Amino acid sequence: MKVGFVNIFGKPNAGKSTLLNAVIGEKLAIVSPKAQTTRHRIKGFLNKENEYQIIFSDTPGIIEPKYKLHEKMMQAVKGSLEDADVGLLLVDINDNWQEADDIFTALRLKVPAIVVITKRDTANKQKLDEAKAFFSTRPYCKECIGVSVLQNQNVDSLLEAILKFLPEGEPFYNEDDLTDLPTKFFVGEMVREKIFYLFADEIPYHTTVLVNEFKEKDTLVKIQADIVVQRESQKAIILGEGGKMIKKVGTMASEDI
Repeated sequence: MKVGFVNIFGKPNAGKSTLLNAVIGEKLAIVSPKAQTTRHRIKGFLNKENEYQIIFSDTPGIIEPKYKLHEKMMQAVKGSLEDADVGLLLVDINDNWQEADDIFTALRLKVPAIVVITKRDTANKQKLDEAKAFFSTRPYCKECIGVSVLQNQNVDSLLEAILKFLPEGEPFYNEDDLTDLPTKFFVGEMVREKIFYLFADEIPYHTTVLVNEFKEKDTLVKIQADIVVQRESQKAIILGEGGKMIKKVGTMASEDI
């Protein structure tokens, strides 16, 4: 049985969270156009009985830390470097390849790495071939694959490539488990995602959500959460006229939850 940790690295908005959700088949990581939406290391387990258990980790986008929140996020990235069996190095095909190469080189991964060129459906074949040629010559690159998660292109091929590099072993987690994080964590993340979606640049990405209560009853699930913003003026934006916007946040988040 193949068992191992596959950790996903890349710049902000390279498609790490989208890829994690696609391979697991569940929405574990929230997605938004805002850079650095992912703040924590999020693990998702992909199980196939008697064949494999792959523990994927979505990590925050790699950035130069500018303040405490950034430092904490980069600590999550460093922790992921230490327990990986395989590294997935994600690069948006439309991004600067040299910048991505500098980041991947600086990681100094000691395990096999697969360069995953994302959003291949947004470029022609020539550009994809050029990107593959660029990364395939790099010392850290054991394999290079172009994927489009939204078009479901080559995701199965990526899985096959990962399994080639994973060691054999016993499962670390129960095969019915999807993650090692509590439900409250994902509830908070889904509320945060809706804030980013509804308010765009009006509300900075520092905004956080604290889930204080999560009670499952026979007929409903009762959730109480606090939204924490930086300034008094941002409270009025999130509340909206007559509480209209805060209600919208709750309704949209409830649907996902």
